Amino acid sequence: MPKIKIDIEKCKGCGLCVLYCNKGQLKSDKTLNKKGIHAVKFIDEDKCTGCSFCAIICPDMCITVYK
Repeated sequence: MPKIKIDIEKCKGCGLCVLYCNKGQLKSDKTLNKKGIHAVKFIDEDKCTGCSFCAIICPDMCITVYK
């Protein structure tokens, strides 16, 4: 099972990872990071396939996928 780590403090909330998640398991969090931005969070890591599209598309390299 893959493990996903999102650095919410680096996240600028662009939403590209949300668009490219083929399982629809990413969404904007309701809480704010230190920059005052709604960072991205995982809905259900158990449904993640570990495809790494989210990590590849992230322009700030905020997402790391461990397989």
